[in-house]
Amino acid sequence: MPISGNARTLSVSTGSPALLGASPMPDSSVNFAVVSQMAKTIDLCLFTDRRHPAMETHRIPLINRRGDTWYAAVSGIPADSTYGYRVDGTWDPLAGLYYNPNKLLLDPYARRIEGPTKYHPSLHSKTEEGKMDLTDSAPYAPRAYVPTPDRYDWEGDAPLRTPMRDTVITELHVKGFSRLNPDVPEHLRGTYAGLAHPASTDYLRDLGITAVQLLPVHQHMDDGFLLERGLVNYWGYNTVGFFAPEVRYAAGDDPVTEFRDMVKTLHRAGIEVILDVVYNHTCEGGTDGPTCSLRGFDNISYYHTEPARPGSYIDFTGCGNSLDVSHPRSLRLVLDSLRYWVEEMHVDGFRFDLAVELGRTPETYNRRAAFFQAIHQDPVLSLTKLIAEPWDLGYGGYQIGNFPIDWAELNGKYRDGVRRFWRGDPGVSGEFAARITGSEDLFAHNRRTPGASINFITSHDGFTLHDLVSYNQKHNLKNGEKNVDGDSHNISFNHGHEGPTSNKKILELRHRQIRNFLATLICSQGVPFILAGDERLRSQSGNNNAYCQDNAISWLSWNASAEAKSLRQFVKRLLKLRRDFPTLRRHTFFNGNIPEGDDLPDICWLRPDGKVKESIDWEAEKPGSFSVLIHGARREESLLFFFNARHESREFRFPRVPEAVWELVADTRDPALEGSRAAPHAAVLVTERSMQIWRRA
Repeated sequence: MPISGNARTLSVSTGSPALLGASPMPDSSVNFAVVSQMAKTIDLCLFTDRRHPAMETHRIPLINRRGDTWYAAVSGIPADSTYGYRVDGTWDPLAGLYYNPNKLLLDPYARRIEGPTKYHPSLHSKTEEGKMDLTDSAPYAPRAYVPTPDRYDWEGDAPLRTPMRDTVITELHVKGFSRLNPDVPEHLRGTYAGLAHPASTDYLRDLGITAVQLLPVHQHMDDGFLLERGLVNYWGYNTVGFFAPEVRYAAGDDPVTEFRDMVKTLHRAGIEVILDVVYNHTCEGGTDGPTCSLRGFDNISYYHTEPARPGSYIDFTGCGNSLDVSHPRSLRLVLDSLRYWVEEMHVDGFRFDLAVELGRTPETYNRRAAFFQAIHQDPVLSLTKLIAEPWDLGYGGYQIGNFPIDWAELNGKYRDGVRRFWRGDPGVSGEFAARITGSEDLFAHNRRTPGASINFITSHDGFTLHDLVSYNQKHNLKNGEKNVDGDSHNISFNHGHEGPTSNKKILELRHRQIRNFLATLICSQGVPFILAGDERLRSQSGNNNAYCQDNAISWLSWNASAEAKSLRQFVKRLLKLRRDFPTLRRHTFFNGNIPEGDDLPDICWLRPDGKVKESIDWEAEKPGSFSVLIHGARREESLLFFFNARHESREFRFPRVPEAVWELVADTRDPALEGSRAAPHAAVLVTERSMQIWRRA
């Protein structure tokens, strides 16, 4: 059937419902297929005039329907054309029905979206009075590119499959990581290509990183309230398209190819790519938010709504809406998206934002929910790295340790316990000991290993490590929210002065505490998770919620001071220690038993005098001061740690067993110290608020 519009004739044929989204076909046509259960009509809208890209040139009714899938194939579409849909049906917001043909809707399966997407008032589906908004949103709505045949050459690229116990993750923002790096060509800075540049990959590989976890790279929408303040949604936790790489991180005009090139290059450097994915909510927000995709196709199929009041959302995320992946429609969308990123974009794993929401029904959370079971049986997704942020904002939302056996979890208890210990809080040594040994209490109950614990002290959400030891309070005024945004419970300590100071004693102590945190993190059982820039003393000037700061507050600074260079070398040396000593990367938890034919348990907790700690020693503990001996499979792999979180220096004695000479590996008092030896039963002075690491010589 010919369709005319703007002096160009297209040919429309039946097509197929088998492939959702837009798919190039062997006969050079493009198959379009979308899903809507309750729509009455759906029109495919084409924008084929590149001189006027926001002008609709063709409108094609989808008259073919199988079940809930509407489809057609179209031939003769010009290159670089874009498309969207108009869906008509019952308009009844109180019943959760938002069918409004005046709103151009983005294909939920769009692989590439035109231009950065921003909020505009025309995207609202209803007026302030609750009536249907009749404004045509097409000039401002996100549109998808009509795809062409995929001929990308992966050149033999394959998953790296790095075991979790050997993994070292750094969390970074694609733009922020290279935006200020003078060693990256200026036109590539802040892009996928910038992250793939040798200046970036060599830096990460030399440091000892095995995986980058990228803040959201799905196409996202800038919020209206941020645009009014002259800000943007820099972090990107406001997804508009689950399949499309964010166009604003592309140096050229093809973000899909550039993203693939980045992944391929990182793989060649031995670095895996993990995506921070936001499947718990979308940019459409609450019922008064923009309507640009899912809400206009099938609101009550995609979102959690009140059973008795389908016009109201159940908000487990604090973002206005929550995706209901217990519904088959949403579940398929999310699983298809995940498989696309693995099969077509070659990513190695996912960190799921507010992952508890993905296991929810309106009543409760269930770690055997349909979403988790579907991933568990999926032959593609089950082989990837699956990391949960084990909380959301709903009732019973803190579910750490309660995810399925194949999942790892961001260990918030590790973060808080280690922060409290080095701050000098009393009575936390037992908690600290449990966290640095892999959090057996959280993960062993369903036969998981220490690799299930993603250990972190800082992440994008909160203070940087530099700011954690420099500020008692958050300083978020530049966000324009009167400093009420961001977490006020930071377990931080400024060590005598709020923010920047020239006091040498305070600066020395702050740098020592940073080394304490990083040494503890890298030498703990589990997976080290390092916020990019922490190894370079990066600061956000006390802003602990820089989600809207697309500027030097968030970008990684590459102006390395002598202290920053020294810290980076310290981190590099510790990551090498982790690689060289399998005892720091155990695949089982410690049991304290003495192996047959040996004289040492696999782990032994000691007092500063070298004697074994008794239970009363834990209970009476003031700020922590103790040592721990980890016995390796081979004697030369044994490591001894002296921890002194007190505000005075203390003498530590080496244990009587084993009878050994010990060699210093690291002392957080001075990052350059290493190599000195201590005779059996000797004593050493451990500076206040510092730690030492010794190996059996």
